[in-house]
Amino acid sequence: MNFFPFARQSFRRRNDGFTLVELLVVIAIIGVLISLLLPAIQATREAARRMSCTNNLHQLSLAVISYESARKKFPPAGIVARSGDLVDLRAGLRFSWIVTVLPYMEGAPLYKMFDMKKTVFNQPNNPQAVSLDALMCPDDSPYGRFFVDASLTSGKRFAKGNYAAFVSPYHTDLQLMFPGALIATGQEAKKVRDGLSHTLMLSEVRTRKQPQDQRGAWALPWSGSSLLAFDMHNGGTKLGIYTGAAFSLGQTQPPNNRGPNVDMLYACPDMSDAQLKNMPCGIWASSGTWNYLSAAPRSLHLGGVNTTFMDGHLDFIRNDIDEYVMAYLICVNDRQIVSLDK
Repeated sequence: MNFFPFARQSFRRRNDGFTLVELLVVIAIIGVLISLLLPAIQATREAARRMSCTNNLHQLSLAVISYESARKKFPPAGIVARSGDLVDLRAGLRFSWIVTVLPYMEGAPLYKMFDMKKTVFNQPNNPQAVSLDALMCPDDSPYGRFFVDASLTSGKRFAKGNYAAFVSPYHTDLQLMFPGALIATGQEAKKVRDGLSHTLMLSEVRTRKQPQDQRGAWALPWSGSSLLAFDMHNGGTKLGIYTGAAFSLGQTQPPNNRGPNVDMLYACPDMSDAQLKNMPCGIWASSGTWNYLSAAPRSLHLGGVNTTFMDGHLDFIRNDIDEYVMAYLICVNDRQIVSLDK
């Protein structure tokens, strides 16, 4: 006789699953958690990319400083032709300053591939086409991006990177008249009268997939390739070194400049696309409206660009920096000691 008629029913194991409502609640909770975590993950990734970018920039600046320590002069901005105080960036051997500092940044094997007696466009081993990790900022990652043009590069491919040097607060071809950190003749540290810790030396540049856009071509001493200039001239009203030039306040090349000034290049393919990417450019002409050579530092970091000074310390320049402050920071001999706003 069964004295516990309800026992089997009482201790029966339940096999019921989740209800639809319960599943929807769980999915909703997971969605909320992901939405809360995603910005933090993205911020962490951006911080890691920026750290990698600044580390490369710092190592590159140390290579420049090591060059100066060994040679008693900073490297030339480019091995180019000169006529008095003017430089012709499209004449001479045309090696950039980056080529000359390769031995000081663990790039001696690549440096040995260059034949320094031939122009950069006539290199049998094509070292100028090598993409270097040390010149890459992860936010831009110009791997597989090359500058090549039948006329400008004789059909040779030039790999792209993300770093360039300030050569003048004015134009890149006027770097001997209005010098920045690196100039075509090279210069001794004592020539930097404003002090190494108050003079900008290197910053970032962006690249495009278009093969005819020269920006980032690390082996070339051209505007936007490995050289930067601010295009500041104002008739001497405040910066006495710029006498005899037209007023340009509001038309300079601050970080990530969108205009009215543009990066002046020897070729500017698809100007509309360049504008959409916030990288406006124009085609240089020896006369007319676009007869200047300058280019802005550029990055995909929020609000500005990473930079280094001539003493090697890192800093961040905001897009809205005061134009006079930036001009003073680029010029080596204006005798105006300024610092970045924090």
